[in-house]
Amino acid sequence: MNLFYRSLLLLLFTGTLVSSCIDETKLEKIPLMAEIDEIREEYAPDKRVALFSIAATKQKDTYILKGESNVPNAVEALKKNLKEKNFAFVDSITMLPGADLEGKTKGIVTISVANIRSNAKHSAELATQATLGTPVNVLKREGDWFLIQTPDKYISWVDFGAITVLNHEAYLQWKKAQKIIFTNTTGYVYSMANKESQILSDVVAGGIMEFLGEEKEFYKVGFPDGRKGFVLKIQAMEYDNWISNLKPTGENLVATSKKFMGLPYLWGGTSTKGVDCSGFTKSIYFINGMVIPRDASQQVHTGKEIDSVSNFNTLQKGDLLFFGRKKTDSTKERVVHVGMWIGNKEFIHSSGSGRVQIGSTDSSAANYDAYNVDRYLRSKRLLEEESPALVNLVNTPIFKD
Repeated sequence: MNLFYRSLLLLLFTGTLVSSCIDETKLEKIPLMAEIDEIREEYAPDKRVALFSIAATKQKDTYILKGESNVPNAVEALKKNLKEKNFAFVDSITMLPGADLEGKTKGIVTISVANIRSNAKHSAELATQATLGTPVNVLKREGDWFLIQTPDKYISWVDFGAITVLNHEAYLQWKKAQKIIFTNTTGYVYSMANKESQILSDVVAGGIMEFLGEEKEFYKVGFPDGRKGFVLKIQAMEYDNWISNLKPTGENLVATSKKFMGLPYLWGGTSTKGVDCSGFTKSIYFINGMVIPRDASQQVHTGKEIDSVSNFNTLQKGDLLFFGRKKTDSTKERVVHVGMWIGNKEFIHSSGSGRVQIGSTDSSAANYDAYNVDRYLRSKRLLEEESPALVNLVNTPIFKD
């Protein structure tokens, strides 16, 4: 660890600014850093899905543990470890969800697409998105922003206008209510059972609303914030019927993916308003009843490995292809891109060049994608595979009990 980095860590953990010109030999060791890092690596190695922001300061012979976490097992393991090593310490760690939420630790996305950001400000990087009706865990509030965790475990910030916060009882009532799911790529919720009436909201594929009844060719629907409107039946399905008719086959995944053709690339996007590469594959699987991890570097650790030597003949429709930097003697493998196999030596992906498109692995084809073929790493099969990171909505009542 170089001098600058150690100085920066001291600033972050202790609030003390250390000049970079100070001799490194005079710097005190950061209190309990090795012990904290050991627990973090075991219980919360991926900060995108587990929060373990812990530091320690020393006062005479006692260490003060500060920070926050939503992983109780990790905090308990840390304290047990310190006790076994005979460290005297005071636990000042804040466990999330925070007590100041007063029990309102659940939230439901109440707009067509919630933009979820890396920090609590609109100018922060778009980390991910969540569609209407998505339930989230609320961890804490800072001003007009909530730190939330989505069903795929992703932890990021959303502004207060994008979700309705609920206590546990109200959340259970919402889960028990009958639902409809919007199945069209895009559309509208109308204020009346008439396409000429005032638009209440836009809505995208995967949007979930409460089912309140039927009127002519419309479903009457309810939003988590109490608004009521109407959607065309032809563009939606009753949720129970949708679940019972789910067939997440390779053919259906391909059919869904082609409805996204030409959709603009959007860093952080996971909806039909725009997608990045992993947001695209995530959306395809979700519309077919599966919740998969958010990022390509997470998706690559799910499913069953099918190929790692460019033997594309072994792939089936729906398999995910991963691309990036290969491992060398001095560098680790780095997954930076993902697409989905659609057959006929082709894969579909949301390309950084601007849109969802189809590339070929056949060097004689007009759409041959030499750039991605050259950086191909491996392919994984997610269909019919079991993993804690792969959630089948048929078996897991995320949206409805």
